[in-house]
Amino acid sequence: MSSMRSVLWVGLVAAVLCACASDKEARRSTAGGSGPEGQASPIRPPHAENERVMEYDINHDQKPDVWTYSVREVGPDGKEMDRLVRKELDINWDGRVDITKYYDAHEQVEHEAMDLDFDGKVDVVTFYEKGTVTRKERDLDSNGKTDLWIYYEKGKLVRKERDSNSDGRVDYWEYWENDQVDRIGEDLDGDGKVDRWTKNPNAETSS
Repeated sequence: MSSMRSVLWVGLVAAVLCACASDKEARRSTAGGSGPEGQASPIRPPHAENERVMEYDINHDQKPDVWTYSVREVGPDGKEMDRLVRKELDINWDGRVDITKYYDAHEQVEHEAMDLDFDGKVDVVTFYEKGTVTRKERDLDSNGKTDLWIYYEKGKLVRKERDSNSDGRVDYWEYWENDQVDRIGEDLDGDGKVDRWTKNPNAETSS
């Protein structure tokens, strides 16, 4: 009886959520992680002419390891001010940038790019809203295209989506509840829609 309920539950989930998953695939964003024609974006973007750069030596080795970029603007009070737009960090002190943080008009972190394999290219981008992580995009196979998307709500992981065969379509979905996987959806025929849902049996006992 328990197995029959599980089969019915999975079928119901597939019927209700299949269309939603397809819509999400169509709205896929690759901002910040990929350059033109699938080329990975450089972790260190070109220096704009209106940007002022300041260098800092945090570990006192006579080499800069933090770079801040600001632009001159007129503030709300009508006075000129320097607004932070970007910060670059060399966290392993090898002379190359590993993390680049981008700031919005209020100098809050908008998104953060990371070079995980030290090749000078962006591997993962983390997006923020008011200081809270909302989404992460990652290039797992280093081909310059995002193939893993991780979504958060109120700081909690709620969904993962993956393009496992690098064809530009999401074919794997994980939905999370109570800090664990609740269900997994898979696209078996490559049409961008879920064909099979698998329920986590342990998730049924979570509070």
